[in-house]
Order: sequence, then C-alpha cells, then structure tokens
Amino acid sequence: MNVSKRTPIILGVLLLMGLCLGAYLFYDRGRPAPIAMKQELYEGVTYRRVVRYLPRPMIAHVLTIDTKEKGVEFLVTPPDSESETPLKARTTSQFLEEFDLQIAINGGGFSPWWSRSPADYYPHVGDPIAPAGFTASNGKAYWTTSNTEGIPPALFISRRNALSFNNKPNRVHNAISGDRMLVLKGEIAPDLEGGEVEPRTAVGINRNGRYVYLVVVDGRQPFYSEGATFTELAQLLIDQGAHMAMSLDGGGSSTMVVEGDDGKPRILNSPIDHYIPGTERPVGTHLGIYVK
Repeated sequence: MNVSKRTPIILGVLLLMGLCLGAYLFYDRGRPAPIAMKQELYEGVTYRRVVRYLPRPMIAHVLTIDTKEKGVEFLVTPPDSESETPLKARTTSQFLEEFDLQIAINGGGFSPWWSRSPADYYPHVGDPIAPAGFTASNGKAYWTTSNTEGIPPALFISRRNALSFNNKPNRVHNAISGDRMLVLKGEIAPDLEGGEVEPRTAVGINRNGRYVYLVVVDGRQPFYSEGATFTELAQLLIDQGAHMAMSLDGGGSSTMVVEGDDGKPRILNSPIDHYIPGTERPVGTHLGIYVK
C-alpha cells in the first residue's frame, strides 16, 4: 500500500482516537478522583471520601460535623414568599453562596418536578416550587403539609443545635423533611427496601446527637460510581457512627458543596442531572451549615 492510500486510514484512526479522548474528558470533567481520603476542612468538620469497587463501583462523600464546636449553626432554606409555592428553585451552590454558608447539601423532595429531556424539565432556577413535608427556617414553620403519601420523616434542629428525628419540639427553629428513615437506634430501619441503585443523599446523627453526618453517594456514572441502594446507604451511615438517619432527595438532586479557599462554592461530589456529570439540579430545600 502506498503512502497516498495509507494517509486517509491514519487520519481516520487519529480522528477516532481524538473523538474518544474528547468524549472521555467531557464525561470525566471535574469529577473527584476515585481515591479514598480524609481531610479536616474546618475546626470540627471532617471530610471523608469512601471508595468501593464491590459489588459495583461506588464513591461516597461524608462530612462529619461536631455540633459542639463554637460557631457551628444550621440553616434550612427560608421561604421566598407566602404563596402555595413558597420557594424559588436554586442549586445547592447558589444556596451556599446566597446565604454565605460554609457547607450545604440538597434537601428533601419538592413539587412540581419533571425531567423528560434536557430541553423539557422543571424547575429551572427561579421557578416556584413547594417542599415535601414539614419545613421550618430560622424559627418560622412555613410548610406543614405533605404532597406525598403518608407523613415524611423530619429532622428538627433547635437554636442550640439539639437535633432529633420525628420528635417535634414545642419551639421549632429549623426543620427539614426527608424521604424515609434509614437507621433507627443504630440498626437498619425495619422493612427498609433496598430500592434501585441510585445517587443518594442522607443525614444522620450519633447516639447523643453531638455529631452530624452528611452523606452523598455519586451514581448513574458507569465505571466511576453507580450509586447505592437504601440498605447500602443505611449501612454506610452506621459505619460512620450514625444512631439515627434519614434519606433526603436523591438522583439528580444529590449534591454536596463547601466554601472554597477563594470564597466560592466548591462541589465535593459529582452531581448528575440530565445524565450529564457535573451538572447541578435546581431544588427546593437545602440543609446548610455555618462554620464561623
């Protein structure tokens, strides 16, 4: 074969290699390295990256917060209006930046919501939505009904950082509702169904309520992290020391953000909305933490 005939073949191979490399870089853009690590982010705040390969690839991000550390305060997304849709959708990064927080994760479910395609979805940033379940912020309970079957579990947080699940105090300071209980008294919740393997978000506390565990599991990303079932998520929380824990909204909503050294939001996990890694979904409620 002469040079003139080989040239198109070589060019074709190089083009194919370039396309494959470009597709890989696009798919892998901005994702945390699949390497286990432990790091102190602030006084009383530790970040762990948990990496597992069996029974499938899974990467989990765990923040452990000492609520007795001076300057630690919680914030649930406050209402934007007093209407039937009191919240304006925002990403977790936008929530952290808007309220000058140091830590934030996505909260519970919300409505309306749909995602038929990258061009047909709701909500967009700024669209009106309502939370699912009891919700309070800075001493004001602004949502007391549920748009789901049954009564969703809820985490109540007092002004002095006393945390409890499903035990509503006389005075509610912050409260956020979740999807289901995962851990009850240090054991996987009875009758907890495993569910599909998905991205997950959860919050838990240890036996005396001093330590809070925020967990986000990446998912829907083959060969990187496929996600976790509810029972796997529950066991992960127990492994961290959780005595009580509940799941929050998962799937494309699962996001964990901290304030970076430059004061801007830094996403710790690999969120995936519309099946695009690194894409944040606008959601209703969030759980934020100040670390002064």
